Amino acid sequence: MTNDSYDIWSEAFKRSHLRDATFATMSGIPLDPVYGPHDGEFPGVFPYKRGPHASMYRSKLWTMRMFAGFGTASDTNERFKEIIRSGGDGLSTAFDMPTLLGLDSDDPMALGEVGRCGVAVDSLADMRDLFAGIDLGAITTSMTINSPAAVIFAMFIAAAEEGGVDRSRLGGTLQNDILKEYQAQKEFVFPPRASMRLVRDTIAFTAASMPRWNSISVSGYHIREAGATAAEELAFTLANGFAYVELAREAGLEVDAVAPRLSFFFNAHIDFFEEIAKYRAARRIWARWTKDHYGAKSPKSHQLRFHTQTAGVSLTATQPEVNIVRTAIEALAGVLGGTQSLHTNSMDEALALPTEKAARIALRTQQVIAYETNVAHVADPLGGSYFVESLTDEMERRAEEIFAQIMEMGGGSMLEGCIAGIESNYFQGRIADSAYELERSFNKGDRVVVGANRFLEGNDDADLETLKISGEDESKQRGRLEQVRRDRNDDDVRRCLAILAAEAADPEVNLMPALIEAARNYVTVGEMMATMAGVFGRYVESVSI
Repeated sequence: MTNDSYDIWSEAFKRSHLRDATFATMSGIPLDPVYGPHDGEFPGVFPYKRGPHASMYRSKLWTMRMFAGFGTASDTNERFKEIIRSGGDGLSTAFDMPTLLGLDSDDPMALGEVGRCGVAVDSLADMRDLFAGIDLGAITTSMTINSPAAVIFAMFIAAAEEGGVDRSRLGGTLQNDILKEYQAQKEFVFPPRASMRLVRDTIAFTAASMPRWNSISVSGYHIREAGATAAEELAFTLANGFAYVELAREAGLEVDAVAPRLSFFFNAHIDFFEEIAKYRAARRIWARWTKDHYGAKSPKSHQLRFHTQTAGVSLTATQPEVNIVRTAIEALAGVLGGTQSLHTNSMDEALALPTEKAARIALRTQQVIAYETNVAHVADPLGGSYFVESLTDEMERRAEEIFAQIMEMGGGSMLEGCIAGIESNYFQGRIADSAYELERSFNKGDRVVVGANRFLEGNDDADLETLKISGEDESKQRGRLEQVRRDRNDDDVRRCLAILAAEAADPEVNLMPALIEAARNYVTVGEMMATMAGVFGRYVESVSI
């Protein structure tokens, strides 16, 4: 790097609007916004290893985006409002398993699962209830949904516009990362190429009419939760991101129209310094690949922005209060690594969905980091550490090795390589092997987990109250769906589904307008998904021994 880097950073920092804070230690020692030699790297300057923005948290703290969803839409609406009252400034929606799989709540396969691990959403009526009394034009919303992402997104747009909020004002993120479903989470419905067509349609639709919306949150979180190493999480996630860039390019979109609208979602695991190095390497890799491999010209295309969630798999069912400590350490790694938004898991999530009290403690954990520790005063405070810089370089080296393997499988295309890797079980096999080795180290005692394989005193304590989802919630949701079906116009439903089937058969047609029209006419998630499955087919994963 040359002095140009410092000059670019300095000018950008001067233009930044700083938040109202005293940027000094508790002893009154003034703190510079960033530390390092003038001929080194700086935040907000290519390749962005030290952060995507020049002023980082001096201008704006990360968004405290708490993940929530359980029972009926009305139940979750109350939790959303509690999060906002407690100081959360972004919403993140967890859907129940039937919704994630594109099933209605009265589907026989949904029995016993409605509202259990997230909120049940069957129709526009539920989406309206979910965000009742919340200004969708003033708060950003994230939705963790993948196979039915386009359907749920259509319902969200219809509900917002019904409430007087134009789609152009909506800000937030649709997870919509179908590649990682085949690789790790397994909540797929259609074959990979048909699913990617739906992703393409949402990318094109948001690029044309929703300037504040991120069409995909490329998610390494679930890859890591399935057992991948940090390096595999890094490599698989960015490879998927590059695949989506290639997908959009095939649809005629320029990389600079798409890349700035992609966000990323990483895990914050318990290996503190490795996680920080992972985030720093991710930014540098993304910047170099978008510029050198894909020809992106805009700095916004080079700037990787990401959400972080603390590691669910690090939580223990025994001594659950200790999970507060784990979550705080993991959250701190996310902040020191420069995340743009953060969810902190609750102490009771190894046992059940979080109680309101547990969720509030998780949010307070972020607030303590933000307002009491002063770690947000300096960008990339560990930059220049021999240890962290070495780990960052090694993370990048390992990721590049994996990229080379995927590109070879795809004949020079990351998109084709990701699909080939799914179909050949390359990704699934690597994750399974890493998960096995991790579990083996735990069972041998090489990896210590407090309260699980050592320091077991207190494991018999069983006084923690957990959230219980009753069968009554499932009955209410089924009743709600039955009422929707009675009240809607069946002719309109049939018309909408016929249009959807016809347009699904034409790969050149963008399906988002047809899905929005169906949503407005109270066509359900299950009905839309079943109609598309009649055209696309349903995917069954092959097993290789």
